[in-house]
Amino acid sequence: MRFGSTLAAAATLVAACAAADLDPIVIKGSKFFYESNGTQFKLECLHCKYLAYGHAEDFSSNGTTSGGTEYTDPLADPDACARDVPLLAQLRTNTIRVYAVDPTANHDECMRLLSDAGIYVIADLGEPRNSINRDSPQWNQEIYSRYEAVVDNLMKYSNTLGFFAGNEVTNLPNNTEASAFVKAAVRDVKAYIVSRDYRPIGVGYATNDDDQRTDIAQYFNCGDPSLSIDFYGYNIYSWCGESSYRESQYQDRTQEFSDYNIPVFFAEYGCNEVQPRIFDEVGALYGPDMTEVWSGGIIYMYYQETNDYGLVTVGSDDQVTRLPDFTALSSQIARVTPSGVDMASYSPTNRPQACPSRDSAWAASERLPPMPNNAVCSCMVQSLNCTAQDDISDEDITTNFDYLCDPNNGDFCSGILANGSTGVYGAYSMCNAKERISWAFNAFFEDQSRNNPDNTDACNFRGAARTQRGQASGDCRNVVNQAGGSGTGIITGAPAPSSTSSGGAAASSTTGAASVLAVPSFSLGMLQMAVYVTIAGLVGAGMIIL
Repeated sequence: MRFGSTLAAAATLVAACAAADLDPIVIKGSKFFYESNGTQFKLECLHCKYLAYGHAEDFSSNGTTSGGTEYTDPLADPDACARDVPLLAQLRTNTIRVYAVDPTANHDECMRLLSDAGIYVIADLGEPRNSINRDSPQWNQEIYSRYEAVVDNLMKYSNTLGFFAGNEVTNLPNNTEASAFVKAAVRDVKAYIVSRDYRPIGVGYATNDDDQRTDIAQYFNCGDPSLSIDFYGYNIYSWCGESSYRESQYQDRTQEFSDYNIPVFFAEYGCNEVQPRIFDEVGALYGPDMTEVWSGGIIYMYYQETNDYGLVTVGSDDQVTRLPDFTALSSQIARVTPSGVDMASYSPTNRPQACPSRDSAWAASERLPPMPNNAVCSCMVQSLNCTAQDDISDEDITTNFDYLCDPNNGDFCSGILANGSTGVYGAYSMCNAKERISWAFNAFFEDQSRNNPDNTDACNFRGAARTQRGQASGDCRNVVNQAGGSGTGIITGAPAPSSTSSGGAAASSTTGAASVLAVPSFSLGMLQMAVYVTIAGLVGAGMIIL
């Protein structure tokens, strides 16, 4: 992802010709089709394009930050939507991608304006403080609740197209284990959508163009369909200025994805090393060499920011000025006439990829972190004799994690650690920060009670912890027994989780601690689900044909 000032609340446009009706799009094999007539949804009209819409902020959607952690939700600003939607329509956009959504905000007006213009929305599930962090990955209740809330908020709109569970989370050999946490997020969000009886809608992932490209593509596509992504976005900036299909390596990438069994598209493209951009790559992407494999692409980006990728500027008077890139893109899009196939006559033969071999360049385990379950975590806390104070501060949680989870100080965190490389996950690794530090407090307290009974402050931690009479009965007793004293057992038949999100309410867990808190890196880490993916075709995602 190219961020001069790192991207946060941006939105991305995927496009094909806007239709008067928002006909649901279905997936069959590696292609998208209009549900009503089986026509391939693949930029099949004269003016088709994808394009990034929104503002760059100072964060990245992979959980890392280069400044603040605030973001702007472009779907919560009706005035800006009223100003921009007509311009998006001029570009004949049919899908926008939103990089961060406030699940507590009202999106009715923006979604209506977009719908009236025939424009669908793809939303990233994460935000700066709640997403899977490549450096200390974790899949826990805070992040999952955030994702649930975004899904709940947007599923009421018929023009919601799909969700991204992560974006460029793995980008180097030393952070490939983070992909296990993103894949767990894909699994659980897909299951949540089914459990709420929502219409079928896709969940995908977007990756960058790096040396791990093959392993990442295989990993997110391999295994049971319930665990794998529904579509794949590829962020690529290798065609700069007057390049070519071969020189830009578009030919190589097309060959690599020729046997992929789900839709694949450029989730970001539009190199700006040569300016003004001329977008010659548009003709190749929608030409005969690539249309059999790719379902289009997303131009980065709509608003001009310090990273210099914009198509328009917004002045102090709130008026929009088209930049030369806007005109160039419009001209290139007008020239393309992509071909497609009819759904009835299309018989896909591609199969899911085999999972990548684990070696020095790829460490992510096929065994994924457990699904967050607040009922399990509640049972665990009830069973403890030493637990965190209700008002424990973020600072106290972080300080005590640093001490208690350092293996040099003892084994107090096995039940709350998660390792995406070994595939070993504590039974309570998916709990929120306050619950996890309570487990560590209790492990230390029990150790001291056995080995150092004279320590009368073993459950104090400078006032951050308190004693209680631990007890667990019924289903909770079964949960605690299955997890075991070390908290490393596998819990089966867990009680159903209680709802943490409803109709767009903020789904923050009651932790008293910020969701960015992570177990130290020497043990595990924090989650960021960042991601965004979907495509020029999963539009509406009325149903998925396997």
